[in-house]
Amino acid sequence: MDERQFELIENEKYSVINVTVEKLDTHVAPVIKSQLIEMASKGVSNIIIDLKQSRYCDSSGLSAILVANRLCKNAGGTFVLTGLQSAVERLISISQLDTVLNITDNLEQAVALIEAKTSEN
Repeated sequence: MDERQFELIENEKYSVINVTVEKLDTHVAPVIKSQLIEMASKGVSNIIIDLKQSRYCDSSGLSAILVANRLCKNAGGTFVLTGLQSAVERLISISQLDTVLNITDNLEQAVALIEAKTSEN
């Protein structure tokens, strides 16, 4: 697929996957999962997935989100999901993942959450 599906922003304390497509689905989720696994193998333990540009998410998208959460937990880090549009937020809520995941309204809040958690350790 030629279209750029996400942008990776790497910082010292965390990395951000900014999903740049409207649909986090079976076409995009496997690519993001591969990126997540690669990041974890490099020792990245704090990850933010920003979905502000995504209006739709299916079960494969949820699976990628859960992979990110598990990889961060296993590495003793923090995963934050941010920028949820209403339909995606509804899916997260219906799936009851809002009780399991760290969710913020915007990237600035996500960064602040990770910085607070890394300063605790």
